[in-house]
Amino acid sequence: MDLEEEGGESLPAREQGAGGRALVPGLHFIATPIGAARDITLRALDILREADVLAAEDTRTLRHLMEIHGVPLAGRAVVAYHDHSGEGARARLLRALGEGRSVAYASEAGTPLVSDPGYHLGRAAIEAGYPVYAAPGPSAVLAALTVSGLPTDRFLFAGFPPSSGSARRKWLRDFAAVPATLVFYESPKRVGEMLGDLVTEYGPDRDAAVCRELTKRFEEVRRGTLATLAADYAAVPVKGEIVVLVDRAAERVVGAEEVEAALRERLARMSVKDAAAEVAGLLGLPRREVYQAALELEKDR
Repeated sequence: MDLEEEGGESLPAREQGAGGRALVPGLHFIATPIGAARDITLRALDILREADVLAAEDTRTLRHLMEIHGVPLAGRAVVAYHDHSGEGARARLLRALGEGRSVAYASEAGTPLVSDPGYHLGRAAIEAGYPVYAAPGPSAVLAALTVSGLPTDRFLFAGFPPSSGSARRKWLRDFAAVPATLVFYESPKRVGEMLGDLVTEYGPDRDAAVCRELTKRFEEVRRGTLATLAADYAAVPVKGEIVVLVDRAAERVVGAEEVEAALRERLARMSVKDAAAEVAGLLGLPRREVYQAALELEKDR
């Protein structure tokens, strides 16, 4: 994740340096910019100045961010904590918490624990009885929702889909009927394939948005139907970090004739219970109502 320093002076380090003001002991999760370096909060900078121990998913990114804002390391090492750092790094940070020290953990970009390895560190700290705090701030999920133009009253963040086509389609299918705006992360190398799979599983007409390089110099947001976006990205290589958002499915009005036809077809080869369960799931109807309708049809046979 590249940080882009915008115009204006960096925030100066306080004269007393790191540790000059006591930070309450515990684990402090810090949200970091997803692009523009000045998106970091003043509170996050204070924590970075005052923490006894610094940890980061990407130590180079954190060091660069601190340099931009004039926050000195003051002799403190930065502990790498990521998917491949193993139990040793977590044990080291837990020991520091056990000694009554303050530990600041920063994600590579965005809010910790959202597609970020900090989850296991947070769970371990909680289970050990140490206090855990959050300094909220930038989030690619919320930034994408804000600019997408899609409903924000209810949303589901699903993370990264599987990389292979068949596994991805099966995975996407599980979210098709969720009554919320769906938010996915995707690699720029696979976004075209993913959009094609979304058309297959969700239909061509659902509204969607593709957000690329949010808060950065080449930020781009494309909005349209899944079919339109799939065509746009089918053969065009793209770069940068991608967030794909899909609107919830439109409410479907199911008539009695459609229910009856579906039940009759299944009752010819299924039990009443199984036929009702399948039709209820297929049409998104209450199982009890469909079961009663199936019983009535069975009586007439």
